[in-house]
Amino acid sequence: MPVNDDAYANGAHIPDGASFPDRWVRDATAFRDAMGARAQLGLRYGPSPRQNFDLFEPERTAKGTLIFVHGGFWRMLSPQDWSHLAAGAVARGWTVALPGYELCPDVRIAGITQSIAQAVQVIAGRTTGPLALAGHSAGGHLVARMCANGMLPADVAARVRHVMPISPLSDLEPLLLTAMNDDFQMDAGMARAESPVYQPAPERDVTVWVGGAERPAFLDQARWLAEAWRCGHHIAAGKHHFDVVDPLTEPDSAMLQRLLG
Repeated sequence: MPVNDDAYANGAHIPDGASFPDRWVRDATAFRDAMGARAQLGLRYGPSPRQNFDLFEPERTAKGTLIFVHGGFWRMLSPQDWSHLAAGAVARGWTVALPGYELCPDVRIAGITQSIAQAVQVIAGRTTGPLALAGHSAGGHLVARMCANGMLPADVAARVRHVMPISPLSDLEPLLLTAMNDDFQMDAGMARAESPVYQPAPERDVTVWVGGAERPAFLDQARWLAEAWRCGHHIAAGKHHFDVVDPLTEPDSAMLQRLLG
């Protein structure tokens, strides 16, 4: 076994961890059904079938748009597994977009980064007002990468009010020593180039959010990014890697207060 496999394994270390994917699908389906005509599903931003996004609208004119990028180690899951995480922001009067992306090993992580940049541009073109970016785990990596100089056009970047990498992967070099790298096919240079910790600190509000009950590796990854960027760093007591995102469903949660203001 490569030396870092267990360090980045989550489900085996979370009570009843295997049940969470079914819960996510159930809750996501119920939310989409309840949204009715205010849900626009499968909108395209690129040629691949996975280059699509779901858009959820509030009842009144939107205050802005939250873009949430899902995780899954760039190898699994889809935005349709996470629709329910739009509930809190929609209730606060925000549009929420959840983009998908092609997965490793069909593409490299650098290609996924470019796909998310394309998705953010297309979503920005369909919406008005401020943007907020949030992402979980690998999605936290991807929204952090959007802060790199030149990643987004200047007019889109200027609309980004806040970025929240949640339990992010910020330094990819430890992942070279996992079996997952068979799918990533990274070398040291590729890992460093895709690591947000080596980007210049962005000139915008960023909050790194992580669960206090997460694996030590994820606590380290969050701390490394917060230290490198000298940005906000919130450790949510008692939260693990699978439930740390749950406050996105709650309109008055501290997470959404911080992210959307």
